[in-house]
Amino acid sequence: MALTNLGFLTVLHESSGYLGGYLVTNVWGRPLEFRLTSAVQPNRVQHILYASTLEPYICADLIGKTLVDKAAVPVQLLLTDRASVLDLRLKLECPVVWLAAADDAQAAALTERMAAPAQAGHGPLLCHPRFPDDVARTRELLGHLDVGFDLAEPFVRIREAISEARKMGVHK
Repeated sequence: MALTNLGFLTVLHESSGYLGGYLVTNVWGRPLEFRLTSAVQPNRVQHILYASTLEPYICADLIGKTLVDKAAVPVQLLLTDRASVLDLRLKLECPVVWLAAADDAQAAALTERMAAPAQAGHGPLLCHPRFPDDVARTRELLGHLDVGFDLAEPFVRIREAISEARKMGVHK
């Protein structure tokens, strides 16, 4: 199976709420599609009722699933820089992989889920614990990428695009 498209999904948590951005690229990092959400602001009752499951619910179920569903371009691998987006794998057929920060203690404890070792200046790539087969599948898919492809760089582009969209008054 040849890898054609990669999805990069991040969720920003700001005072206005949670805001998601999703960039689909080809294997060379060229953009094929970009989407963003308006802010999702949970209320106090939701904080109480959802407790520790609130952030994964917002990031994966509300924001992540909506962005992926609305995208016209399918992906074979979805990468995120937020651990709370990993639960999106429960809703998708393709692997969802967390590019952890180099100093993330939670990631360091999860080496059995490691799909790829840390790249220079970045942490490891980790798969969802309920999908152990994703580790080998992700390694295979990553093998199709150019050796110099920096998997963290598209997240920088997403944040910059979100910033520019705000200046232009774009919300969706």
